Amino acid sequence: MAMKKILVIGAGRSASSLIKYLLENSSKENWEVTVGDVSLELVKQKTANHPNARAIAFDINNDAQRELEIKNADIVISMLPAFMHMNVAKDCVKFKKHLATASYVSKEMQDLNAEAKAAGIVLMNEIGLDPGIDHASAMKVIDHIHENGGELISFKSYCGGLVAPESNDNPWGYKFSWNPRNVILAGQGTAQYIENGEYKYIPYNRLYLQTTTIEVEGYGKFDAYANRDSLSYRKSYGIEHIPTMLRGTLRMPGYCKAWNVFVKLGLTDDTYKIEASDSLTYRQLIEAFLPAGKQSTKEKLVAFMGADADKEAIDKIEWLGVFEDTKIKLTNATPAQILQDLLEVKWKLQEADKDMIVMQHQFQYKNAKAEIKNITSSLVVKGEDQTYTAMAKTVGLPLAITAKHILKGTIKSTGVLIPTTKDIYEPVLAELESMAIVFTEKEF
Repeated sequence: MAMKKILVIGAGRSASSLIKYLLENSSKENWEVTVGDVSLELVKQKTANHPNARAIAFDINNDAQRELEIKNADIVISMLPAFMHMNVAKDCVKFKKHLATASYVSKEMQDLNAEAKAAGIVLMNEIGLDPGIDHASAMKVIDHIHENGGELISFKSYCGGLVAPESNDNPWGYKFSWNPRNVILAGQGTAQYIENGEYKYIPYNRLYLQTTTIEVEGYGKFDAYANRDSLSYRKSYGIEHIPTMLRGTLRMPGYCKAWNVFVKLGLTDDTYKIEASDSLTYRQLIEAFLPAGKQSTKEKLVAFMGADADKEAIDKIEWLGVFEDTKIKLTNATPAQILQDLLEVKWKLQEADKDMIVMQHQFQYKNAKAEIKNITSSLVVKGEDQTYTAMAKTVGLPLAITAKHILKGTIKSTGVLIPTTKDIYEPVLAELESMAIVFTEKEF
């Protein structure tokens, strides 16, 4: 059996479990695994001189290197930021190589569908955590309902990258386990979903106040706010006519109300720069966003927020040190960049900290006897340490397992795919279960 060659592009935080899985299975599966990143140092750390690994410094913008490496691979796994996938995808089509990513299918990616089919290759996307495991686990239940003559009438799905209870030592109940910038800018735009057949919209300025509470057995309650787009998956899931569908993000109780203070102030704005921001202190920055007056900055903020913030929310804000005269380090930065810089210190995942992923799907359906039934399907995964975080495991492992099945030829479809069909989701969910990534289903 000829050796199969896997090219992994990007060795950042969320690639650690992926690389570990590929190397641990490389001898049995007869794989040569090339890992490339701008930082060769990082690649060497992750591959640790494994005999089946090849560590390279990789520049995505070096066309000659990129084409050469893709030409030599059987499958490419791209861990690059989503906006950087397209050159890789186009090369994969050109050289007839498979591709797997954890990113959403962009319009440009979807446009390669016909060419990918003609080339006989798989361009697999959305096979990480969210999107990824969420599709797989939801489709398993949806298919089961439909196969038994049921009709799905409501589907709600929630996911959050959080901090494990034993590492939860700050009032926000939050630490960064993935891209901080995405957390700062989360929710901008307008959330849309459908409820009882009616379209609903929540603009950004109300998003963090219009929350619901989700309960996960053994882990208590969480705040949930609506994601920007809950509707595009109706088609992929085969539930175009569903009356209620919502996707949302989970945070610890109280987080949303406090985060809304920054939204209302304007501190999550990334569209303009504050001149000479490094000459200001955090207190002066907050002051600059508040109406003038004689009171202290904190008192002004309380008055400004009114009923939209309680003492608990203001205490969370105060804990971050924004009422103190600490100098801002960034020069000519946007409000969002300044806030991110502060939070990266305050919300840092410490050496011994563990992160946690919480996901819950809620299904309501009419069974064949026209009785209304409910199913919840819940997943909780905790990280092992700073390297093998729950985020790295739940993003990287589904990608790695899917790549294995593409190489084995067990996935028969070609073109641009997401994991909504049995040939993809069944083996992925089965193998994840063997790694203690298990959904608990309850029917009532």
